[in-house]
Order: sequence, then C-alpha cells, then structure tokens
Amino acid sequence: MRSVSRSLGAMYLAFLALFLSFDSASALVRIKDIADLRGMRSNQLVGYGIVIGLNGSGDTMRNSPFTEQSLQSMLERMGVNVREANLSSRNVAAVVVTAELPPFIGNGARIDVSVGSLGDAKSLQGGTLLVTPLMGADGNVYAVAQGSVSVSGFSAEGDAGSLTQGVPTAGNVPNGALIEKTLPDYFSSMPQLVLELKNPDFKTAVRVTDAINAFSLNRYGLKLASELDYRSVQVQRPAGISSVRFISQIEGLMVQPDTPARVVVDERTGTVVIGQNVRISTVAVTHGNLTVRVSERPEVSQPNPFAQQGETTVVPRTDIDIQQEDGQLQLIGGTDLQTLVRGLNRIGLKPSGIIAILQAIKQAGALQATLVVK
Repeated sequence: MRSVSRSLGAMYLAFLALFLSFDSASALVRIKDIADLRGMRSNQLVGYGIVIGLNGSGDTMRNSPFTEQSLQSMLERMGVNVREANLSSRNVAAVVVTAELPPFIGNGARIDVSVGSLGDAKSLQGGTLLVTPLMGADGNVYAVAQGSVSVSGFSAEGDAGSLTQGVPTAGNVPNGALIEKTLPDYFSSMPQLVLELKNPDFKTAVRVTDAINAFSLNRYGLKLASELDYRSVQVQRPAGISSVRFISQIEGLMVQPDTPARVVVDERTGTVVIGQNVRISTVAVTHGNLTVRVSERPEVSQPNPFAQQGETTVVPRTDIDIQQEDGQLQLIGGTDLQTLVRGLNRIGLKPSGIIAILQAIKQAGALQATLVVK
C-alpha cells in the first residue's frame, strides 16, 4: 500500500512538472487574451415570469401564493375572470429569468436566458416560458424572453423512493430573448483607448506598452501607448484609421505576462497548483502518517449450565492498533519549478501530504510565495 501511495504521488508531481514547466517562448500570449478594452462590458438583465405546460411538477398554489396571483393577473389581461375561482393547477411555476446584454448588440438580436424556479416546483422539464420583460439595473426593459425551457436534470419518484439527477428546477432558453433596446455606443467616438489587464501586474503592463509601441513605431512612426498604472494601458488612436481596425491590429500582438509567485491548494479535492516563479529556501522535510484503528468486539459471557444463579452478560472488548510509517528527512529547495518538483517528488506523497508539507514550509518562512488555501 505504501509503494502504491508513493507511485501515485510521483505520477501526480511528474504530471504537474510537465504541465507547468514551459519555456519562455511558449508562454507568449495575445494581448486580447490578457486585457479587455475599457467600456466593453456586459450588463445583467433580470425578470419575473411564468413557465406553463409542466406535467404536474409545478408550484402548489397554497405554498406559492405569488404563482396564483401571477396566473390570475395573466388570465385577467386575456379577458378571463378567475378572481373567485380556486386555482389548484400544478402545471404552472413562477420563475426568475436572467440574461446578459452583450456590448454593441443591436435591436432584434437574440440572446440566451437562464430560468430558475422561485416556488416549490419539482421540475421545469417540458415547460414553456411566457413573455417575460427583462430589465436592467436602471429599471428599463431591454429584452423580452419567451420559449421552451431546456432542462438537463431530471427527477423521478415513487412510493418508496426517489431519484434526482442534476438540477431539474433550473434551465435555459437558447436564443430565447429578443433585444428591444440597446445602450448608447461611445466606442466610435472615443479619442483614447484604455486596455485593462485581467491579472493586474506592473511588469505585464510595461510589456504590453512596449509591444504596442514597437508595432506602432514600425507601422505609423509614432509611439501610441503609455502605461497608466499596474492595471491600465492607454493607447492613442492614429489618424485616418477606425478604432475597430486599430484594435484588431494590436490585440493580436504577442507578449509574455509576468505571474506572481503563488501556490494554490484545495484541500477538498486534493488539488495543488504551483506557479512557475515559486521558490523554496533549502529546508529539511520529513512526513509520516499516523493511523489509529479502534475496533469494538464485544463478547457474550454465559453462566455455567449447571449453576443455580447467573446471567448472560455482554463483556466489552476494545482493540486499539497504532501504526506509524517511517519518515526520512529529505532536503527540498530550488531556484526554479523543475528543481522544486523534483524535491517534492523524492518524498513520494499523496496530494494531501503535499498540501500539509507546503503549509508547514510556509509557516517556517521557507516558501517564497503566496499560499492560497481554498
């Protein structure tokens, strides 16, 4: 068992080293993948609607009075008076509809919407979303959603059991919303363009600026970029060219982003991610697993068959077994990722053991990186 654990740990760290040990040439990425243009952002939309056509899996009117009120209001708008009626249909469910309004989208375009149950419906499978206005944070309606709800999960139940897979009370309507109103477009009239890094860093901002200036100096004879801070790079649009065409030219430029020294561990899944710039000062590490096994084996004590007095009793019996694996001191330390992985690989541990060692090294002050524990 111990050899298998060491083999699994060695395979895990070998894969980690193979995945992360890239050379500098392969780390080049496009500017469009590490930066966004300021002003190009989506806006959230939300609305309240009704899903109909459910096969008895909708809201119960007694537990979800808002569903009954919505159904009554909808029928009254259609000329059907149901105020005095006692509605008990389970084929209707109240839902909240959400969507994102992309930038620069025009009237008449379609976007996807997400639907989630608001009441006690069991499933939205087979339902149809009725016309639902979608509003922005300013209270204005920007889109209207309607269509068949697609649900990936399902639920089934019987008298003695039930089965649920996925989330049957949430789904989506592909291309279910029609854009009715758009936001003002200020992109074409922007004299200056600002690129915002997704992972802010001073060195990355300087490298993006240098790459754009090298291109613009060769193409237009001018340096058009300047770094504002560790997040933003300002770019001047040259005369005689549209902003769209200019952005398409610079977003494909290749740069090498600088990444901080960071180790991310997830104790729930046993995931360990070590950044390329992580350094560990030379330390000696040992790790041994302590296993305590407690077994209860009660015994039944019976009196002598010819005894006049006596009772059958249960005598408790507890066995405690303690096992501790041998641990050997190993020197770990390296100036690059490959050396660090080889040092951890010599110990041969499971991911949980690696996480414990990294936390101990950080407490000892030998891990020259930020340790993020999830």
